[in-house]
Amino acid sequence: MSVSFYSLGAAEEVTGSKHVLEVDGRLVLVDCGAFQGKRAEADAKNRSFDVPAGQLDAVVLTHAHYDHSGLIPMLGMNGFSGSIYATPATRDLANLIMMDSARIQARDAEYLAKQAAKTGAPFTWKPLFREKDVVAAMNQFVTVSYRRPVWISDRVRLEFFDAGHILGSAMALLTAKDAAGRELRILFTGDLGRKGKSIIQDPDIPPPADYLVLESTYGNRLHETRENALEKLTEIVLKAVRMNGKIIIPAFAIERTQELVFYLHLLVDQKRIPEVPVYVDSPMAVNATTIFQVHPECYDEEINRAFVVHHKNPFGFNSLHFITSVEESKMLNEQEGPMIIISADGMCEAGRVVHHLANNIEDPTAQILLVGYMADHTLGRRIQNREPEVKILGEWRTVRAEISEINALSAHADYREMTGWLQEWNNPSLRRIFMVHGEPDVQADFRAHLADSGFTDVQIVKRGEHYTL
Repeated sequence: MSVSFYSLGAAEEVTGSKHVLEVDGRLVLVDCGAFQGKRAEADAKNRSFDVPAGQLDAVVLTHAHYDHSGLIPMLGMNGFSGSIYATPATRDLANLIMMDSARIQARDAEYLAKQAAKTGAPFTWKPLFREKDVVAAMNQFVTVSYRRPVWISDRVRLEFFDAGHILGSAMALLTAKDAAGRELRILFTGDLGRKGKSIIQDPDIPPPADYLVLESTYGNRLHETRENALEKLTEIVLKAVRMNGKIIIPAFAIERTQELVFYLHLLVDQKRIPEVPVYVDSPMAVNATTIFQVHPECYDEEINRAFVVHHKNPFGFNSLHFITSVEESKMLNEQEGPMIIISADGMCEAGRVVHHLANNIEDPTAQILLVGYMADHTLGRRIQNREPEVKILGEWRTVRAEISEINALSAHADYREMTGWLQEWNNPSLRRIFMVHGEPDVQADFRAHLADSGFTDVQIVKRGEHYTL
């Protein structure tokens, strides 16, 4: 049996996840994510789509985040006619994310065409895909629940285990089998989550595997505890109340927004903060919250008890307002604080949060609260780096708002949590760890930490390089 593996994205970087498993010439793709970062550079990388789509037997999607699902519509456009396997919650969230991306691209194309018409310049930019391509891709999805083995090729069996990252996220255990019945197991973590997160369950401990493809996003970072996060969130809200200021929270529409709403609800219930108006200004987040409500199979015990036993909605309370229209969003600029605005996108590269930042970043009474990973070359990373001036919507703006961070809300495990998960897995069959989805300096630190913990055979994956298993 000939088995090999290579990556076409998320190799020494944290976006564009695409990993190809080859078993006796048959190909399975794990994830098909979009690259993010500098707009022109990311757009160019996404357009040079080098996935052998027409040769794939199957596609496995570990979870719905854009950097794992964002280019799935391009598979069918390039000749893929097989099935895309995902958990039910991942399918629903991926549909939301991909459709939103198609609509944003359509609006961008319309805007750029108008700008070109004003100057007489030639206009050649086109969307990567359109809504009809998303619809076509959704017709290829096959949903598979956790711990339900299914053959996705005559040589490969798939079994999903809960990754504890976002709703529906999964580790994909792929078992390659030859005609003589010999097996080789490869576990793809996707993005590995954390124990004790609100809403969703802890990461599973899957069966043993021969090889592990492990993410490394926070391979040199430690997160704060949940209680530290609640304390810091309390301080930030109370400061906004004192100053009648606004808190702008860039947050991904999926998981992070729902978790923030849950924590704010908790703090109000515990009377640690007053009822400050909270505006979720993201149509996608509104739709995602609805999807959360129809997937109780993913809940942890606390959320399940709230919904099923007490019939309470932990994603909604009196001072919470969902904003859907552009007009309502604009009206928030005219309203006085205190208030909290949670808006996508999480890295501040697109969406309504960009306008809220433009209107508030020069206000010394405002606070910008960062609650997630910021990729290199994004507006979010520049704000995180405390650059004195940042360019927003084509204009340079002086940063006068207070910048705060809460790391405990990350959906990714930190290096101690990933190492602890590996130790709990206690897998004597493990031959080698392949490290993906991390920046080079982070991966170097994480590999050294793993070596100190007894995991010495660790390979940092390079884009396009083939590894024989």
